Amino acid sequence: MSRVAAIIGGGVIGGGWAARFLLNGWDVRVFDPDPQAARKIGEVLDNARHALPMLYDVALPDEGRLSFCPTMSETVAGAEWIQESVPERLALKRKVFQTIQEHCDPGAVIGSSTSGFKPSELQGCATRAEQIVVTHPFNPVYLLPLVELVTSPANDAGLVARAQDTLTALGLYPLHLTQEIDAHIADRLLEAVWREALWLVHDGIATTAEIDDAIRMGFGLRWAQMGLFETYRIAGGEAGMKHFIDQFGPALAWPWTKLMDVPDMTDALAQRIADQSDAQSGHLSIRQLERKRDNNLIAMMRALRQQGNAAGRLINTHNAQLPRPAAAPDGPLITQDRVIPVDWTDRNGHMNEGRYGQIFSDAADAVLDRIGAGPDYIAAGHSYFTVETGLRFLAETHAGERVEVQTRITQGTGKKLRCWHEMRRKADGTRLATCDQLMIHVGLDTRRSCDPRPDILAKVEALAAAHQRLAPLTSG
Repeated sequence: MSRVAAIIGGGVIGGGWAARFLLNGWDVRVFDPDPQAARKIGEVLDNARHALPMLYDVALPDEGRLSFCPTMSETVAGAEWIQESVPERLALKRKVFQTIQEHCDPGAVIGSSTSGFKPSELQGCATRAEQIVVTHPFNPVYLLPLVELVTSPANDAGLVARAQDTLTALGLYPLHLTQEIDAHIADRLLEAVWREALWLVHDGIATTAEIDDAIRMGFGLRWAQMGLFETYRIAGGEAGMKHFIDQFGPALAWPWTKLMDVPDMTDALAQRIADQSDAQSGHLSIRQLERKRDNNLIAMMRALRQQGNAAGRLINTHNAQLPRPAAAPDGPLITQDRVIPVDWTDRNGHMNEGRYGQIFSDAADAVLDRIGAGPDYIAAGHSYFTVETGLRFLAETHAGERVEVQTRITQGTGKKLRCWHEMRRKADGTRLATCDQLMIHVGLDTRRSCDPRPDILAKVEALAAAHQRLAPLTSG
């Protein structure tokens, strides 16, 4: 039976939560009195379907079922997770929680997307205070992993642990904060930068475009992989963080920033910011900006995956937990089932030929895992090396397409392991490319060919015999 999440409030954040749950296989119910809620969430979901699967090397679970309910009571009844994303008004949120708790399972997690209120404030009029926690995400919720999980002494430890497990299983990073403070951690940091940026515009020092360039061309790139303190640790050189503080600490007393003050948001300042923002990016629609943002985030996070850092490490962990294609007892092996990411395309707008080598190499790794010649076998000093491939490109493959690689063992004798891979479009079965790959078993101590371990060879021979009974191959 599918797990059920209830989303109360279907704006940008609520829609992002709905997409994150849906694309991880949960059924999602939404309550929002806005007559445009279905359209708005549909557009967020379209972007999420394009973006989130590109982070991974295997297909996400089958999408859950989305439904819109006319009442809050129907929405939350029986739901395992309830996410409140209504406007930032404390009285409204408390009223929503009272209604939710009248109709929800007492064991359900009730998370609030609030960016400012403390959990103890939200729990003020609650029937069961222990059930309500802050789960503050970042936009787009379906891509950015951070969720500030803020709790109070009233919260049940078991419920908090379940909340952490659920968020982690969704590919999110729950940062558990046990000390309450207005605006939590991340928004307080953002507020500091925002205040200084407002002064720079107010005083005519910089435009909105110049401020954004200063961030995205400079320290923003460092922050994406190292955050603040690790970045400054490196800035201290071999002497480390203490040297950095000794060198730059005195600057804290200099009147560089205006963090304790903020310019009056007059109509004139608001209009100046709006005009500069229009000049900067008004030629793009909001949906175009969202798609641009998502594609950039995908490319950056996939780059971090290669090094296993920050968000990349989290994606690698979640990727390893996603289900692999099921074995086909009476057909070829399904060695890849994934979505083509945007960073695999070239200037012609289709998949770069080098990436075909990548996906067929990944398919070969899946074969080796299947026969027991995976990481443990390699650690013991044995492996298979590719010595020859023959690729044919039969049709264009584009970013966002879900593809499947079907693999047959066409030769499995002695040191030789030969695979025939076919990449097909999942939607219609179109054959997109083929690869004839010959691998030779080697000993890693000598880096020369040698016989495989008998149990490995037996599995290769059994697969080869089974695949010989399939319909004949066609190369066209």
